[in-house]
This record gives sequence, structure tokens and C-alpha cells, in this order.
Amino acid sequence: MSNSKVLCNHKDMTTLLDFKQGIIDPSGSLSSWLAKQDCCQWKGVQCNNITGRVIELNLPCHTVPSTFSYIDDKSHCLTGEIHLSTLLDIEFLNYLNLSNNDFKIPQYNYYSMHSHICDNSKECGNFSMLNYLDLSYNYDLLVDNLNWISNFSSLQYLDLSGIDLHKETNHWLRLMTLLPSLSELYLSGCQLGNIYPSLQYANITSLKVLDFSDNDFVSTQFPIWVFNLSSDISHIDLSLNFLHGQLPKTLLNLQSLSFLDLSINNLDGPLSDWLGQIQQLKYLNLYHNSFSGSIPTNLGNLSSLTSLDLNSNNLDGDLPESLGNLFNLEGLNILDNLLTGNISERNFHSLSNLKELSFSSPTLTYDFDPKWNPPFQLEVLQFRFLGLPTWLYTQTSLKVLTIGNSMASFEPLDKFWKFAAQLEFLSLGNVSINADMSNVLLNSKVVWLEADNLRGGVPQLSPNVTFLTLYYDSLSGPLSPLLCQNMNGESNLKLLDIGSNMLSGEIPDCWMNWKSLLYVGLEGNNLTGKIPPSIGTLSNLIVLNLVNNKLFGEVPISLLNCKNLWILNLSGNKFSGTLPKWIGQSVKVLILRSNQFSGSIPTEICQLHWLKILDFAKNRLLGPIPDCLHNMTSMISKYASIDEFFITIPIWKTIQMFRFGLTLYTKGTEFSYVNSMYVIDLSNNSLSGMMPSELFSLARLQSLNLSHNQLTGMLSQEIGNLKQLESLDISSNQLSGQIPQSLSSLTFLGALNLSFNNFMGKIPSGTQLQGFTNLSYMGNPELCGPPLSKPCGPQDEEPHNSATQVGGGDDDDDDDKSWFYMGLGIGFATGFWGVLGTILFNRKCRHAYFRFLGQLHEMMMLKMNSISWHLRNFYRDN
Repeated sequence: MSNSKVLCNHKDMTTLLDFKQGIIDPSGSLSSWLAKQDCCQWKGVQCNNITGRVIELNLPCHTVPSTFSYIDDKSHCLTGEIHLSTLLDIEFLNYLNLSNNDFKIPQYNYYSMHSHICDNSKECGNFSMLNYLDLSYNYDLLVDNLNWISNFSSLQYLDLSGIDLHKETNHWLRLMTLLPSLSELYLSGCQLGNIYPSLQYANITSLKVLDFSDNDFVSTQFPIWVFNLSSDISHIDLSLNFLHGQLPKTLLNLQSLSFLDLSINNLDGPLSDWLGQIQQLKYLNLYHNSFSGSIPTNLGNLSSLTSLDLNSNNLDGDLPESLGNLFNLEGLNILDNLLTGNISERNFHSLSNLKELSFSSPTLTYDFDPKWNPPFQLEVLQFRFLGLPTWLYTQTSLKVLTIGNSMASFEPLDKFWKFAAQLEFLSLGNVSINADMSNVLLNSKVVWLEADNLRGGVPQLSPNVTFLTLYYDSLSGPLSPLLCQNMNGESNLKLLDIGSNMLSGEIPDCWMNWKSLLYVGLEGNNLTGKIPPSIGTLSNLIVLNLVNNKLFGEVPISLLNCKNLWILNLSGNKFSGTLPKWIGQSVKVLILRSNQFSGSIPTEICQLHWLKILDFAKNRLLGPIPDCLHNMTSMISKYASIDEFFITIPIWKTIQMFRFGLTLYTKGTEFSYVNSMYVIDLSNNSLSGMMPSELFSLARLQSLNLSHNQLTGMLSQEIGNLKQLESLDISSNQLSGQIPQSLSSLTFLGALNLSFNNFMGKIPSGTQLQGFTNLSYMGNPELCGPPLSKPCGPQDEEPHNSATQVGGGDDDDDDDKSWFYMGLGIGFATGFWGVLGTILFNRKCRHAYFRFLGQLHEMMMLKMNSISWHLRNFYRDN
């Protein structure tokens, strides 16, 4: 904001006020934009001190990842329809930053931003002075061509990251070459598909920073032109694409290159010795490729290198001792390769600046001198297949420690737990500590202890603990020593996961001491009794998972106070009474299967507008299916979002993302899904009547299971409206009539069971329905035609259009007749590979996640993958 007393130009003020008209400002960011005030004093506006002309408009939205979403919380950001063409009248504007807001395209031109920027070069003339343009991460902006960019001849900085440019695939590079002053170009996550692999040279002579990460580049020929750019280029990021091939030797042309990120591609071949000749290189990230052969010894000549990440490749041979000469190295990650030979203090003799170290290989031999005192003080250490090194206890600055698949001895345990108290992040997986935890006080901010043969009672916690996982161990006894402890200070615990242990007794009524909790996971234990009423004091609770215990009674109405509850999973218990009518309207996943609930399905369920998974299977429900299901609008909206259920927790200069898995059972086979499904499962009850027509309006529905009920009537032709349907099981009912032809139009249908009904006539022709086996149709004696062996006679007609609904059959609890079983397993046992899968396959998640890490780069000093790796894969043997 300018301190000049020169008043703002009236024309510029009018233009800005016109721009404001189309903007929705939920947090009042533009409250100072009043006509009666000097616009040079408005937020985000800077004027020339002499002329009073507006020269800068800086209105980015600052966000952090929300606790339970990959997408940043933008509820406070500017939104509404953006008309950039309105700003064209500000003729002296040289800096424009509207990044990370939530601007939309006007509805009458939703698929193009072109006409709202400029329609011709004359109209764009006023932007000839613009040298900085940042529209990044306004995800709903779509641009079908970039011709308007060529008018900004003075542009030096351009960031369109996160904006959909998939229609601009043929000319974008040529247009970039028309910007002679361009020095920084960021087109990350723009859905670009053509990287022009056959092009030899691109005339972008002033370019110093190039970020094409997270696009859809698929090329078996590495783009040579990238490495034939000006020798002054210092930063290249091509991570998260699908590039193949070997590194071109033309890299040697880039003698000023200091940052090279080619992670998460399909690059292969050896790492040639010439890589060690790029003397200015400071950051080299080749994570998650297919490079093979040995690590070049002359990488040890890169004296400027501060970060080296070779994680997840096929590199073999010895770890070169020459890497020990990299005295500026701060981060070294050589996890998940095929290295052999010895690792000893000789590999680290000059690494006095090392802060992050990650290494593992089952074929490496570790030969550290027991008396060795390292020259470094680590902040992050991750390893597996290694005994506990004696030099670990010299690392007084350590904040992150991850050990997996190790037969290390942690004796004396008192010494180890005292050392662990200094850590922010402690993760031990499959290390066989074999320790009684009842007398242990945990102090780290994040404690991840999984499959470590922990025994005895539950530990105690200090107020520092924010995240606690004690999963798949042998803890026994009651929960009360943990939940009812007299803590010295207020609890900050957000996540409690003690699933798959042998805990017993009742759930104690001490939840009022843990009001910060967001996630409670006690699944897979032997807990008995009722859910205590004090659990309703957890006003921040988002997930409650009590699966597979011995709990009984009714669901307490005190849960009504948990207004932020997203996921309620009580399956596999003995809860009884009627289904709760008061479930909070924020619920997205409601799983009450395999209990003893009775009565009818309350119509109040239809008011759960955000519901994505509704599972009441294997109870004692009766009566009709409510005819108000169309009120669950999340299952109807064509543009409904896909949730990835996880929690984010800041851990030592970066963030960790821990995800809950969704498990789908089909024919007894378990599948883990990265994203939440849209599911209705009411199977194995005594529901009667016809399937309501409203059910067929749920266009987002992916899995529908109504098997083993008493439904009657005919299957409606409207079932063809469920275009996203992947699984359909309506077996073991009393449905009749012909199978509607529209069923064959469900192209995503991969699992079908219509068995044990009274269907008749010819199975509709079309590869979709003939692709299933006769098991999908058995028990319908009047059905004929492929894939059944029974031929059809002339009296058997093709199904005709009908809006008639379906009806029921005998109540049959024999699961052998119905092979479809759907459930949700929520727990952190699914680990971080779920996170990676989501990031890779959900574009908005990738944008938000990797942009957030990029924002932390200056604070981290290194941008390494070692912190945000995926723990379950870490624990898995090579």
C-alpha cells in the first residue's frame, strides 16, 4: 500500500470499482474499497507516488490445507465471476496477482476465459506494461487459448498453475516464445498434454525458471528443447508427468542450472557420469523413476549440492564414498533402491551440514564404528533393515525419526523412550519392540507405532501429543488409564487410533478431557458396554470409528452435539433399537451394518444432503425404502466433489497427510479405494415394497446393494439413469418382470447380481449384460438367452420401456447366495500410499498439496520427499 499523499487517478478508481462489482468478498478483504476513500490506500492497490496512477493490484488469497481435505479451505477467499477485461483500462498496471482465489467463469461463457481477457490485440494494448501476472490456483478458470498472452510483450513473470489449459495443446509453447522478457514461467498442473518432444530449440532466451510439473506430458522421447534453453536457466521442474527415456546429455549445456526436479516420471537408464559435471547444481530430485545401474562417483564433485534425492529407483552397487565429500549437502535420500556393499562412517566423513538422511536396502551391510561420533546433527532420520546405531543417541537436534522392518534392539528401553521425548515425530513400524507400554509416557507431537508387538496396558500422554496411532499391536486391558489420566496441562490430541489391539472393558466416560479430538478409532478390539454420553462433548469430532467390538445399546443422542461429524462407522457390534433420526447433517459416511437395529428407515435420513455412503446392511429393518432419497443432493449433483478422507498435521517444517481407507468387498475380495464411493447398501434386512423411483435419480451412485430383502415389483427402465453405477446387487428378492434394456447402457457396471428373483424373458442383448456369467442370473427359472444356456422361444420378447417399479422376495440371510458385500474400514492402517494415489490421480489434490509444499520451500531449505513419504510402503519389505 502506498504512503504517498498523491490522490488516485479517478479513471483507475472507477475501473477498480467496476471490477469489484462482480466479486463476492466473504471475509471483507475489499472493505476499504470505497468511493469516498483514496484508492491508493485500498488494500492490495499500489500507485505511482508522482502520478497517482495504479501500478499494482495484489490480491492473493492466503490459505493452509484444511484439516480433513486435500483442497485448501477457500471459504474466505475472493470469488464470483471474474472479468479481467475490466482491468484493461488501467493502462499503467505492471503487477497483477489474483492467485489462489476462487474466481469463476461467467456462466454464459463457462468454457472460455478468452473473451473476458481480450478479444484482439488492440484491446490488449493497455497491458503492454504488465511485467508480472499471477492467476494461479483459481481452479475454476478454464482457458481455451492463450493468444492474448502474446500482447503482454513486457511480461517477465507468468504463473497460470492450476488453471485448466487442456484445450491449448498446440500453440502454448510458440506463444511463450513471443514473450522476449519472460524469465519465470510456471505452468504447473495445467493439464497440458503436448511437450513437443521432437522440437530441438525453443527461443525463450531470457528464461531462468521453468516449472512444468504435474501435467499430462506423455513422451517416450525426452524433450530435448528443455535442455537447449539459455545457459542462464537455473530452475527446471518437470516432476509428476509421464516422461520416458534417458537423461539427455544436453543437460551439460545448462551450466547455471541449480534446481532440477524430475521426480515421479518414468525415466530410465543409467545415471551417466556427465551428470556430475553440472557444477552449479544445488538441488537434484530424481525420486520415483526407473533409473538403474550404479550411482556415479563423480556426483561427489558437485560441491554446491545441498539436496540429493534418489529415492525409489533401481540403482544398485555400492554407495560411493565420494558422496561423503559433499560438504554443503543438507539432505540425502537413497531409500528404496537395490544398493549393496557396506555403509559406514566413511560415506559421511565430510557431511557436517547434513540435516536429513534417509536410507534403506535389505542387501546393504551397515558397518559403523560403535564409537563413531558423526560430524552432523540431523533433524530427520529415516531407515529400515538396520539395527539401532549407537550414534543415534548423539543426535540431540533430531526431530523426526522413522524406523521400519528392523530387528533392532531398543534396550535399555528407558534410554530410548527418554531420547524419543525430544522428537516431534516418532514412527516405528514392524520393529518388534516387545515392550510393556503401561508405564511409558509419550511426549512426541506425532507417535506412529504400528505392528511393533507392543503389549501390556495403554501408555500415558503428555499435552504435547497431537497424533497417536498404536495400531495392530497387542495392547490389552481397559482404556481408562489413558482417557481418565490426570494430565499435566490441557490435551492437544487431535487423533486417537488404537485399532486392532486386544483392549477390553467399557469405553470410559472421560471424553470431556479430550475436546480437541477430531478422530477416534477404536476398531477391532473387545470393548463392551454402551457408548458413553460424554462422547457428545467432542464438538470438533469428524470421525468416530468403533467397528468390530462388542458394544450394545442405542446410539446416544449426545452425538447430536458433534455437529462436525463426517464419518460414523459403528458396524460389527450389537447396537439395537431404532435407527437414530437425529444424525447431524454434516455426515458424509454413515455405516451401521451388522448390528441389531430394527424398525423402519426414518425419512430424516433423507435430510443428510452431503451423504455419500449409506450402509444399513445386516440388521433387522423392515418396511419400505423411503421415497425421499433424492433429497440426498450429494448423490444427485453432476458436479459433486469427491472426498478423500484424511487428516493433515504440521510436522517439522512440512505437513503429513494421513488417510483413512475405504474398503470395498466384491465376491469376498477386498479392494481399497483412494476416493470415497457413492454407496447405498441396505442388504440383508426385511425391507418390503417397491424400489422408489426417486432412487433412480441418484446420478452419482456407484454401488447399490438391496439383496436379501422382500422387495417386489418390476425393475424400472429408469435404472439406466444411474450412469455411474459400478456394482448392482438386487439378488434374493421377489422381483419380477423383464430385465430392462436400459441396464445394458450402464457402461461402468463391473459387478451384477440379479440372481434368485422371478425375472423372466430374454436377457437384453448387448455386450454389457452378456459379459457377466450365468451366476449373475441364476435362480430366475423364466430367464433365457446368453449367457444362460437356456434358449429363448418366440414368445420371449425383448424388454420394453417401463416405468414400473420393483418388488420383493423371501427374507434370506444365506450369504452364499449374495456375493456382494460393501463396507468401510476407516483407520490409518492404510497408510500413506493412499495419499500418494490420491495426489497422483486427483488433479486438484495434487495442485493444492504440491503448491503447499512449494510455499514451505524457503523455510525447509530443502524440498525433499523424505518427510512426506508413505509410511506403509516404508515398512514393507523390498
